Amino acid sequence: MTGSSDRLTGGCQCGALRYEWLEKPTHSSVCYCRMCQKASGQPFMGLTGGERENLRWTRGTLSIFKSSNMVERGFCRDCGTPLTYSFVSTGHVSVAINSLDDPEAMPPTRQFDIGSKVSWLDGIHALRASTADDWLKAKGATIVSYQHPDKPD
Repeated sequence: MTGSSDRLTGGCQCGALRYEWLEKPTHSSVCYCRMCQKASGQPFMGLTGGERENLRWTRGTLSIFKSSNMVERGFCRDCGTPLTYSFVSTGHVSVAINSLDDPEAMPPTRQFDIGSKVSWLDGIHALRASTADDWLKAKGATIVSYQHPDKPD
């Protein structure tokens, strides 16, 4: 994948951290456990990963929080974006799927800890929906994003 246009790259929202997968990740999943909920601030965390040796950091240094006796979570110290999840005792590491420049490239194929899923999650698809453009138009607002663009660099 190195050097090809289909390489998987990603990073944090401010651009201080960037990475690339030297080989395509081997798995993708969503996890509903309470630690993933707290780490992401969301009802679940989508993760994709593989061998640690296949993940290369191309910009910046990842900050680490040891969230349990078995797990380390990496994040950007500048913008707070949660980026990685890894079991300390293995050679595997996962990145947050939506930190990929193309999150559609690695859709989840498995769910973990469904017993911790918040009760309202399954009904989200039935809620009233709008696009960001419609919402902004109704508010009479224009957004200017300071996030790093989703593109390799």
